[in-house]
Amino acid sequence: MAISKDQLISDIAEATDSSKSTIRTVLEQLSEIVADALENDGEITLPGIGKLKVTERPARTGRNPQTGKAIEIAAKKVVKYVPAKALSDSLN
Repeated sequence: MAISKDQLISDIAEATDSSKSTIRTVLEQLSEIVADALENDGEITLPGIGKLKVTERPARTGRNPQTGKAIEIAAKKVVKYVPAKALSDSLN
């Protein structure tokens, strides 16, 4: 089961005895900080969670699933996630 943003906010607020509005603001700021870090540095480490980094995906040839016709897919930047060792170990 995936956890929703509202459920995450409720869980954090309950665990830290903070208001939901404060936690919502913190999560929004975290989102902005992560986006800025990835845009400028290309990498950010979230302790205990993992690392987010920007990588280049090269241009490639793909297929239109409706027609089967070959199409060119442009190169682009994508965000990759590498889980922290502690997180991986806790799952296995």
